[in-house]
Amino acid sequence: MSWLDLPDGTGFGLENLPLGVFSTAGSTRRTGVAIGDQVLDLAGLTGDPVHATGSLNAFLALGPTAWRELRERLLDWLTSGRHRVAVGSQLVPRDEVTMHLPVEVADYVDFYSSLAHAENVGRLFRPDAEPLTPNWRHLPIGYHGRAGTIAASGTPVVRPCGQSATDGVPSFGPSRRLDFEAEVGFVVGTPSPLGTAVPVGDFAQHVFGVCLVNDWSARDLQAWEYVPLGPFLGKSFMTSMSPWVVPLAALEAARLDPPARDPRPLPYLDDAAHPWTLDLALEVRLNGSLVSRPPFAGMYWTAAQQLAHLTVNGAALRTGDLFASGTVSGPARDQWGSLLELSQNGAEPVVLDDGSSRSFLEDGDVVTMSATAPGPGGTRIGFGEVTGRVLPANPVR
Repeated sequence: MSWLDLPDGTGFGLENLPLGVFSTAGSTRRTGVAIGDQVLDLAGLTGDPVHATGSLNAFLALGPTAWRELRERLLDWLTSGRHRVAVGSQLVPRDEVTMHLPVEVADYVDFYSSLAHAENVGRLFRPDAEPLTPNWRHLPIGYHGRAGTIAASGTPVVRPCGQSATDGVPSFGPSRRLDFEAEVGFVVGTPSPLGTAVPVGDFAQHVFGVCLVNDWSARDLQAWEYVPLGPFLGKSFMTSMSPWVVPLAALEAARLDPPARDPRPLPYLDDAAHPWTLDLALEVRLNGSLVSRPPFAGMYWTAAQQLAHLTVNGAALRTGDLFASGTVSGPARDQWGSLLELSQNGAEPVVLDDGSSRSFLEDGDVVTMSATAPGPGGTRIGFGEVTGRVLPANPVR
């Protein structure tokens, strides 16, 4: 039990202890821990310069032993009365802080690992063919994104401009089919050498924790450009990341066995002995209206398999690497994680609580994603929110 008076049902209890980067009025950015409705200033409490750099990278680079030791110290500080005065002096109300991007993102990779999403998209774009491409059940499909446009939650997303085409005739202008994608992100702490693969069993030796990701997508730009090399301008304009990184150590109670797979994955992707399916419950709100509840537990490829595939060719990991799950969608319509699916590519607009409807996002729309996971003893682990408002396109000269 903590000596803190924690709110009932908080997702930020002793079971969680997520890390983020915050500032207050007139202060520099530093590492904090969410506890209840407050933030514990690690830089102020410990005096350790690793927590005063303005990102989590320096701490994450210390590796799993340091991650475990910090968690043990946090539990002692927050449960032992002898630390009450020292720790209490470094607690800041969460509504008085500004949250920032938690890591300096080194590389960004996005996957395509939801069976329901892949089948939905295949049926929309290839109605007369098999919804899945021949390789989909054999490897986690992904693409390399743009690390420089990963943005903190709350950063507005400017409607992108680019080329699209109607009946094969290209034109240029603002995207008319701007979309969201509800995703889960994984933050790498421990690097790996160039030329060395990371096996599925070493996932927790390299990945510190989990966050939420909105992979904003311009569907009209994407549809015109993606053949033959895949997503480019339709994805690279911005990706939003939630401010709190939940440690893998907080998610042991959320681990599940993976779904049945046919065919059996190749040996380097065989995760039978290292299951990292996570029972996360996501929610997506558009202008306050709940439009989807995507279940992460049904993802066909796990984060451990994604990391193994990402590195199997010898690609090196760097501290701060971020890789995302791809759109999280379940089998039911209210579990689909993008407007592309929810509106059936615009044919069946989504009706919001105020009576308005959306096929794709309009200027001024606000998208908010949140998630929880089961914790020990019936508790819930909270991930906070990732949110963004759509702004009109900037003119292109």
